[in-house]
Amino acid sequence: MYRLPYGRKELTFRLPDGLRPTVVAGHAWDDWMSAERDRGPAVEADEGMPAERGGTSAAEESNAERPAASRLIAEALASPIGSPPLREVAQGRQNAVILISDLSRLCPSYLFLEALLDELNAGGIPDSRIRVVVALGAHRRQTESELEQLAGPGAYRRVRVLNHSSNPADCVRLGVTRRGTPVEINRLVAEADLRIATGNIEPHRLAGMSGGAKALFPGVASVPSIEANHSLSMANPTSPGTLDGDVRRDIEEMLSFLPVHFLFNTVADPRKRLLAAFAGDVTAAHRRGVEKARELFFVPAAAFDLTIASAGGHPKDLQLYQAIKSLQNAAAFTKPGAPILLAAECGELYGNNVFQAWMEAGGDRQAALEKLRGTFVLGAHKWEQLDRILAKHPVYLCSSLPASIAELIGCRPVASLQETIDRLVASFSGEAGILPFASITFTEEKASPWHGPR
Repeated sequence: MYRLPYGRKELTFRLPDGLRPTVVAGHAWDDWMSAERDRGPAVEADEGMPAERGGTSAAEESNAERPAASRLIAEALASPIGSPPLREVAQGRQNAVILISDLSRLCPSYLFLEALLDELNAGGIPDSRIRVVVALGAHRRQTESELEQLAGPGAYRRVRVLNHSSNPADCVRLGVTRRGTPVEINRLVAEADLRIATGNIEPHRLAGMSGGAKALFPGVASVPSIEANHSLSMANPTSPGTLDGDVRRDIEEMLSFLPVHFLFNTVADPRKRLLAAFAGDVTAAHRRGVEKARELFFVPAAAFDLTIASAGGHPKDLQLYQAIKSLQNAAAFTKPGAPILLAAECGELYGNNVFQAWMEAGGDRQAALEKLRGTFVLGAHKWEQLDRILAKHPVYLCSSLPASIAELIGCRPVASLQETIDRLVASFSGEAGILPFASITFTEEKASPWHGPR
């Protein structure tokens, strides 16, 4: 019996006794792989339906992990990289803003946010003069309950937690980068006396790696700014794990317009368990964290004749917009022409209004795709990425999406996971691969070091 994370639950399926697939997962989930071998029979579910995860609950697991996480957080804050301690950086400052990630990211802000508040208090900035801003970029606003979930109940009670607005009217224009990107940053953030960026470090297809200055830009930038920055990937695409692409260089040039005074970055596993923490200078601390993330998220390349993948469950499969990243990773492990089956719940459907509008517009789809290949449109760019995969692989999508949406985007909807796998295996010969955490499992590629704007 095999398991795939799916939302907050799991899907289970069987393969014929003679078929021994290769299970591919980064080193960050070695303990998960060991637990899978030791935990015994899976919880059975109806055909095509999710089963509850066995073992401890998420709350129990979180409580069990907190002592270890607290130690990592305290150590990082006590020994910042390339910077004085945060309490010293805070001295003489009138107010502060802390940037945190939204629900689509693995960053466990609720674990470290109160520690940052305590450091600011020790430096002379009271809670009343601290704001927390969710660095949404162009993602959807978080609900009030989601804001509390992100910050944690303690921090949520202590300070105001706000959504970023990517409307240019709510941003301040600070200039233009050498690559032509307008620097438009959230007004509250731009006017703060002290800016602290947080986030999780993992491979990213446009920026090379997440974390670092990415919380500032695109995290709290305007839509036109984000679109201009991301469009740089068309002329100079980069590989996940590298830091020499135009998108990352452009992001870090933003620091010359508006500095980040302190960084707190994490490396977390798919359950948001803290594996490492890095604090200090926004570039130096980030680079140290990148080294750790590269060790955990990259695995040797493979080419399967059949790939069965999961986005990794919540939050990586919240929506189709995010799940396409998992499909890109799965495709990198799959031979051209070979099928991919992706399990991604997509409870929020498309997850992006622009993406949805382009997909549902009708008309000449090929003409629309040709336009997207020549002009970057933020949101709609996901369709172009999806189309590249569909041109090389039949994609079977196991999700909560209506079958009509799965078909509209070019995928084959899966009503029963087991029946679909049985059909695929019946006509299959070669090597099969299973990627339980496809969203953050990457093939090894040459990573080029880069330490600042050129």
